[in-house]
Amino acid sequence: MNDVPFGATGVDVSELCLGTMMFGDRCDQAESDRILALALERGVTFIDTAAMYVNGGTEEILGHILKGRRDKLFVATKVHKGVDGASIRASIDESLQRMRLDYVDLYMIHWPKPGMNPPEIMAALADVVQAGKARFVGCCNYPAWLFAHHNAIAAANGWPTLVCNQIPYSPIERGVEVEILPQALAEKIAITCYRPLVFGILAGKYQPGADIPTDSRGARDERIPRWLAKYGGGIARFNQFAADRGLHPAQLAVAWLRKSPAVTCPIVGVSSARQLEASFKAFDVDLTDGEYAEVTAMFDTAVKEEAAGAFPGLRRELNLIASD
Repeated sequence: MNDVPFGATGVDVSELCLGTMMFGDRCDQAESDRILALALERGVTFIDTAAMYVNGGTEEILGHILKGRRDKLFVATKVHKGVDGASIRASIDESLQRMRLDYVDLYMIHWPKPGMNPPEIMAALADVVQAGKARFVGCCNYPAWLFAHHNAIAAANGWPTLVCNQIPYSPIERGVEVEILPQALAEKIAITCYRPLVFGILAGKYQPGADIPTDSRGARDERIPRWLAKYGGGIARFNQFAADRGLHPAQLAVAWLRKSPAVTCPIVGVSSARQLEASFKAFDVDLTDGEYAEVTAMFDTAVKEEAAGAFPGLRRELNLIASD
């Protein structure tokens, strides 16, 4: 497992970020322990969780299985309650208590909310860092302008800046290519990507035109049948492309993410050690530029704008600024 720089922090993390949302939901403590043991054995150092997962149950499981392993890991969690200062300060204490930790490496705002107060948020996050309860702070699901706005406030006050933006990204969900990824590459912002398999659509779990199993998430989440209908042709080509190269579709989906120079880590969430073992192969797959372009073109999902000239393309261009 390769290590990669985590933005501009000076810290390296494993290229695979282990997502723990299934811990306490689709796998019990014993299987969670096996997953974490395998991850560590294979060189994974980065784990992502959140206080809202299983209403704190995931963090409680981590509190049991992190014992004796803490010094090997970069641990990230997220604010559970609101985005006011009191909630930010209280949520970190509750998370640390559940996980039986003195600090986390990364503490993130989970979602932006209407009416949020950026100076109050950044002041509270600064207090968390100053108290030694988190090494770094970040956010999830922020548009580029809001990320920059928060960091301008932090810089003006001498507070820690946001170092990470966690976003959904896949060949089907590509809105972040406009502004967010170019900003990240230019400013050395760490980008971690959740939903790389799009609820199993890019893992071969559902076949276009076939019935959706009644016991699957696809029977409960309207996005899955909608995307299967809209992108069925691309999904079929994607699955065939993977098969022609001896890959599982899920491995191809993660390899596609890894190809982007703006992506730091795909977040791989699993419910069994067997699934995690299968996921490692994706980190041995290096797509060529041609293969990457071919996979990207399978899905008509790029953000489109009616505009004269090249402006729409410039908004997602990763090479406008010369690299160091």
